[in-house]
Amino acid sequence: MKYIKHKVYGHLFNLFKAFPVVNNRISFIIDSRESFKGNLDYIKKEFEKRGDFEFSFFYKDKLSLSSFKKLATSKYVFLNDNFFPLAFMNFKSDTEVIQLWHAPGASKKFGGSVASPDEIEMLLKIGENTDYLISSSKNIEDYYSEAFQIDKEKIKALGLPRLDYYFENHDLNKIKSDFCKKYNVESNKKIILYAPTFRDEKKYNNVLNFLDLKKFNDVLGDEYILALRLHPKIRDFYDDAIESSENYIDCSNYPSEQELMMISDVLITDYSSIMIEFAILDKPILFFVYDLDNYLTTERGFYYDFKKTVPGKLVYNSDELIDAINNEDFDKDKMTSFVKTQFDVIDGKSSKRVVDFLLNNGR
Repeated sequence: MKYIKHKVYGHLFNLFKAFPVVNNRISFIIDSRESFKGNLDYIKKEFEKRGDFEFSFFYKDKLSLSSFKKLATSKYVFLNDNFFPLAFMNFKSDTEVIQLWHAPGASKKFGGSVASPDEIEMLLKIGENTDYLISSSKNIEDYYSEAFQIDKEKIKALGLPRLDYYFENHDLNKIKSDFCKKYNVESNKKIILYAPTFRDEKKYNNVLNFLDLKKFNDVLGDEYILALRLHPKIRDFYDDAIESSENYIDCSNYPSEQELMMISDVLITDYSSIMIEFAILDKPILFFVYDLDNYLTTERGFYYDFKKTVPGKLVYNSDELIDAINNEDFDKDKMTSFVKTQFDVIDGKSSKRVVDFLLNNGR
């Protein structure tokens, strides 16, 4: 009964299998918020360079008979996130289903690495109905195979398409200038991006209970501004005052996380996978882990030894955090080795490799 709605969804889709596949039709499965769309946008742009393709965005939370038909008759179907009905959807053999996954590398355990037996059964079915899973490195192949419950032969380390963004021409001066105008920040201020993740244990989610903002600004305020980007799940732990605080700015709703990373001088995070992408920029990362012992014993864990592996200095309280920034004590020694474990190559050609691979029939 647990997965009945996914089964109904899948069976409804299967009614459209009678229609033939259209060889130039490509579908992208997204939700109505269009979250995690970055990879899909880059794949679409790459296909547009190659010929006359027809594109369709299939909204997984909206039922439409015409969209079901387009999805069922697509040559290529791309996902960027979880989609449980896929376990019960039977695509034709001419269709190739590709999971791009929105996050680079492997950090916190997820999916089949922490799932219940029922959930693993569902993931196995999804893995069977997926032709390829695109990853950023062969080093994480075993982790992805476990997380997605998919055969390792289907995992292709071709790179994360949305990372091609960093190899495009961007006017960083204008991006920062617009950012400063939007949030009324002095243009000469350096930006510290603070991006904490969600904790299952509620008392640790309001990170401002653990950061002494007054001291932070007394010591660092002349040179830096703190830009807070909250995980969507932890907005509930903050009151309305967050929007108007003079001690920091809330950029949780800023449309481009990649722009924020490009214009930020330092990243403060904890256990968030944002560190993996930020690490390729070779800028300082500080890990503000005031609840580390609790997190390591009660949360889902990591694919590596957190303390020994993360690419930056670990700090456990406000004083250590402020001192590290003030003294530029960032401990970047592990940055290069960390990036090498998460990415086989970073060259701005990930989208090209994925499309080349598909158009060359998996070669």
